[in-house]
Amino acid sequence: MVKTAEMGEVRDVDFAEALGERYLSYALSTIVARSLPDVRDGLKPVHRRVLYAMRELRLDPGSGYKKSARIVGDVVGKYHPHGNDAVYETLVRLAQDFAQRYPLVDGQGNFGNIDGDNAAAMRYTESRLTAVAQALLDGIEEDAVDFRPTYDGEAEEPVVLPARFPNLLANGAAGIAVGMATSIPPHNVDELCAALLHLIDNPACPIDELVAIVRGPDFPTGGVLVEPAEQIRQAYATGRGSFRLRAKWTVERMSHGMFQIVVTEMPYQAPKSRVVERLATLLEEKKLPLLADVRDESTEEVRLVLEPKSRNVDPAVLMESLFRASELETRIPLNLNVLDAAGVPRVMNLKEALQAFLDHRRIVLQRRTRHRLAAIARRMEILKGQIIVYLNIDEVIRIIRESDEPKTELMARWDLSELQAEAILNLRLRALRKLEEIEIRKELTALEKEEGELTALLAQDRRQWRAIGKEIAETRKEFGAGTALGRRRTEIGEAPAPVLVPVEALVEREAVTVLCSAKGWIRTVKGHNGAAAEVKYKEGDAPRFIVPTETTDRLIVFGTNGRFYTLPVDRLPGGRGHGEPIRLMIDLPNEHDIVALFPYRAAQKLLLAASDGRGFLVAGEEALAQTRAGKQVLVPGEGAQARICLPATGDAVALLGDNRKLLVCKLDEIPEMSRGRGVILQRYKEGGLADAKVFTLAEGLSWRQGESRTRTETDLANWLGARASSGRIVPSGFPKTNRFG
Repeated sequence: MVKTAEMGEVRDVDFAEALGERYLSYALSTIVARSLPDVRDGLKPVHRRVLYAMRELRLDPGSGYKKSARIVGDVVGKYHPHGNDAVYETLVRLAQDFAQRYPLVDGQGNFGNIDGDNAAAMRYTESRLTAVAQALLDGIEEDAVDFRPTYDGEAEEPVVLPARFPNLLANGAAGIAVGMATSIPPHNVDELCAALLHLIDNPACPIDELVAIVRGPDFPTGGVLVEPAEQIRQAYATGRGSFRLRAKWTVERMSHGMFQIVVTEMPYQAPKSRVVERLATLLEEKKLPLLADVRDESTEEVRLVLEPKSRNVDPAVLMESLFRASELETRIPLNLNVLDAAGVPRVMNLKEALQAFLDHRRIVLQRRTRHRLAAIARRMEILKGQIIVYLNIDEVIRIIRESDEPKTELMARWDLSELQAEAILNLRLRALRKLEEIEIRKELTALEKEEGELTALLAQDRRQWRAIGKEIAETRKEFGAGTALGRRRTEIGEAPAPVLVPVEALVEREAVTVLCSAKGWIRTVKGHNGAAAEVKYKEGDAPRFIVPTETTDRLIVFGTNGRFYTLPVDRLPGGRGHGEPIRLMIDLPNEHDIVALFPYRAAQKLLLAASDGRGFLVAGEEALAQTRAGKQVLVPGEGAQARICLPATGDAVALLGDNRKLLVCKLDEIPEMSRGRGVILQRYKEGGLADAKVFTLAEGLSWRQGESRTRTETDLANWLGARASSGRIVPSGFPKTNRFG
């Protein structure tokens, strides 16, 4: 329990309840006041306050610039009591034409660039509103929206802007709150206006018709949208999804058949310098073998030059490898989570967001119309009072000259209102002309006509939607396809056809030899022939496995426990030093040893056998393990261990027991399995399987005899038998080691 004091009273409050209540208040404040945009004007409070403060400073597009520091000071001092840096960062982002599809601030000075460099300090830069921002503020002085007190109660700020421009979808938004986030990419305003007009004419239209008009996001930095059309439709229908965006590139042909690839447009929010740095790092690490060099030749236009390793490189394969390895391809999320007109956060689809904007514009139209009607009523009241002056001008002059209370007497004499009497008293003498009376009657007639039109507008829904449609058409004309801002920048491309990227395009292929010592230390040395000749081992250690392979290969390790382990060759330690213990890379128990070590080949089959003489054939794909713990394939019987793992490249297998009996049988007698103990390969009364060898029967069986001699036996009739036989004693002169070599 916690005791709280309020107005001198001490109350006992449950701690969990008090904590939950306060955290809920914090969460709601974060969601509503900081992170999620309003669906009506597409702005968060800090953006809205910056624009309103600039309007109050009269920084319209036709005026001069003012220091950004002055603007930030006004925003912090009057509307947004937070740090200067946070407000200035907001101002900077609103001015960046590579971050905002339709910038709301016209900046003068260094406001950052596409390379990711920061803007200059706010004391150096200057700002004013753009025409788009002016459209968002249009009508705010005509009671178009509600106002609320500022944080200190000394002034007022708008709850939402009138927003003649569809800013939410046009400029997008991003933010993260407590338990929810929003991510809305920018779109083309010409397409948005066309969709709004279609929705006005067809309120019940399916969302597919709107998606046919709004074809996808339109990013300020361009690029190529390669998301399938069905995925785009699904994203707009649900308000959640993502868009696959790629850099735009072309091939420039050069002399002697050479070429270079030039990237002219970067993906949205992918800093060019960071992409160049990433590509340079991958080049240094030899992970982009198809790419020779990368150069940034950008000026005001993006120009990123990619030089291939040779003229035989396929540009599509090269770019596909770069798309996979760098930010030249990105995914832009869509999460249309916004605050609705009631301030409630929810995810909307495309149609709901467009309809919310139209509903807001209708409310703004009605409020501005009523405001204008009230102004017309006041003006007509004044004009009717002035007509009385002209009809009784001499009497009015006398009353003003002689009466101690002219205002009261005028009101009593002609039944005038206080407003009319005050207007009469404020008339200048020069206005008391016959011509002025004619002008007043003309103005009165015009006002009566306008009043009738506005009253009819409020009375008929159809007229209101027609007026809103006219406003949207004017916005489209001002900012749409016929203008510099309105041209679509992001190309809508087809979903890319699958491009087979060989491993060689992702990792540089280099000949290496894998060395594994008797004590299990593993490393690689460059080259094949003679690469291991000069390699030294630790004292008391010796070479065991010498495997020629390449850096793109995967190494297969087979243990006496019957498990396969996989090691990428490019992750093995290099030739300097003595390498590393292989047991640090795979979970091979200490009581077990390595039986075989070889490069993975998908097409080959393997012969597996245990010391008890049981075994089977297995496909090469079964040897791939996904974890350090390996993959159990051969299951040795009780007291037995895995002993043989050989490539099954031949048509016969020679099986040799501890009892020095040799059995040769056809390979097709041995079944292929994916896991298990297998079948009996050779029978023993005592001992078990000592060695095995797969060979081609027509070429004969070879074994090592002495240091440098090899013997081949072609007459194997005495040892040829059925699988599971015992076999016969080995030929005379067979090595005493009881091994084939």
